Amino acid sequence: MLGVLTVNTGTPAAPQAREVSHFLRRFLSDPRVVELPRWLWLPLLYGLVLPLRAPRSARNYRRVWMDDGSPLAVHSRRLRTALEIELDAKLPGAVTVESAFLYSELQVREALQSLRASGAQEIVVLPLYPQASGTTTGPAYDQVAAALGDWRSLPHLHLVGHYHDDAGYVRALANSLREHWQQHGRTAHLLMSFHGIPVRCVERGDPYEAQCRETGRLLASELQLGDAEWSLSFQSRFGKARWLTPATERVLAELPGRGARTLTVICPGFAVDCLETLEEIAIRGREIFLGAGGEQFQYVPALNDRGDHAQALCRLILAHAGPSG
Repeated sequence: MLGVLTVNTGTPAAPQAREVSHFLRRFLSDPRVVELPRWLWLPLLYGLVLPLRAPRSARNYRRVWMDDGSPLAVHSRRLRTALEIELDAKLPGAVTVESAFLYSELQVREALQSLRASGAQEIVVLPLYPQASGTTTGPAYDQVAAALGDWRSLPHLHLVGHYHDDAGYVRALANSLREHWQQHGRTAHLLMSFHGIPVRCVERGDPYEAQCRETGRLLASELQLGDAEWSLSFQSRFGKARWLTPATERVLAELPGRGARTLTVICPGFAVDCLETLEEIAIRGREIFLGAGGEQFQYVPALNDRGDHAQALCRLILAHAGPSG
């Protein structure tokens, strides 16, 4: 039996300040996420960051909350179902799929225990971060290792480190853009917005920036875009440290002045839609661009449970599982 575990960051249980604070406390307490000495960071987190950020983030969550829960949770469930269907078609009755979050319910430890109970002797762990980073893929590895620490009989374990240049993933992104443009009309410019990380992470060897830029290059090539027809930026800056540039908010404010008054934005680093794509980009990003003189703003949804996305991830999983999978 092959077990598959997809991993994503997590989400509050409800769009209320208390639940958001609980989620942020777990998230921002991880030394992988905030690389500051604990004696310095934790007093700031508990005394300043959580009291100020949790109510604001709760308001933002309420703007995008769905009937069935947070967008990330809803789309993660749907992607899991789509992936189960694809894998079952390849290996009927021989695959079990679980999804887990790093900092909220459906935790890694419980998901791995469920896979063990299903009889999985081989497990593929797929962090849903196409571009690897110590701040995202790193915690997934940490939690998997910790969860397996007391297992007497260990499974054959395969960890997918990244898939930023996977052909199926890039084709799915390109297909989503082509379909969007066919339905809504093509714009003058395409902006690819990735989640940002502090510059010091890259200076210490994090591959994330290079992989984001490679994804951007491959996607532009797949779409046959000229250099002036697309650009790349980094969003979700937090704190006062230097973060990767150019910043998405700044690019959105500057593009109309450069002559790009119609714009499409896609977020290739997010496997499923979440607060950062739906509120930060589709709502606030739109406001910034149109307020700066833009005339048309289009947001292309994350790949979510698209068939070509599930198919690409299925092929990726089976390739990592090898002949025995």
